[in-house]
Amino acid sequence: MPTELGIEWLGAVPYAEGLERQRKCLDGVRSGSRPEVVLLLEHPPVVTLGRSTRTEHLLESPAALARRGVEVHEVARGGDVTWHGPGQLVGYPILDLGARDRRDVHRYLRDLEAALVEAVAELGVTATVVDGMTGVFAAAADPPRKLASIGVGLRGWVTCHGFALNVEPDLAGFGAIVPCGLHGVTMTTLARELGEGAPADLSARARVAVGEALRRRFA
Repeated sequence: MPTELGIEWLGAVPYAEGLERQRKCLDGVRSGSRPEVVLLLEHPPVVTLGRSTRTEHLLESPAALARRGVEVHEVARGGDVTWHGPGQLVGYPILDLGARDRRDVHRYLRDLEAALVEAVAELGVTATVVDGMTGVFAAAADPPRKLASIGVGLRGWVTCHGFALNVEPDLAGFGAIVPCGLHGVTMTTLARELGEGAPADLSARARVAVGEALRRRFA
């Protein structure tokens, strides 16, 4: 049975460096040379293109984005296009689903959603899932307001990539894309949903709440 899930806060990490850190952890978990871990971090502005990305969902060219200091990366994860940037909590769980006898990608996605719903509830935001859409949304919002995006990858039933929770980023970064390819959905943040009640240390609280929710979910 896996030991207690490790949570590592890496701070601000360039996207390519984050990919390399994931690769090393994934190789270590697959070989049994290191324990499972969730890497928590932030990225500088970057647009990532998942395996399901449609070209029309990228509203600016990579060259135009580069002129604004925004990198573009094609990555081996599920899902469509998304944006990462400062103020957004990114999580890369490196978990051995085979060792947990949980070889079910759909169950894993639902588990990630449930953990994030639990975490943001501890911060004072009521969230939910929406039928037919992957991710976490503000409850009772019409049109839907998305708090967290999810896109995962697996190698030999060891997970990589993961989720991005909008804690307090500048949402203007999403203007270059159709987030996750979802029309009619707006992006929101924990800070925006909390309004004047948002604490000054919201980002730090979010890291703790998410880490503990993941530990409970994957115990």
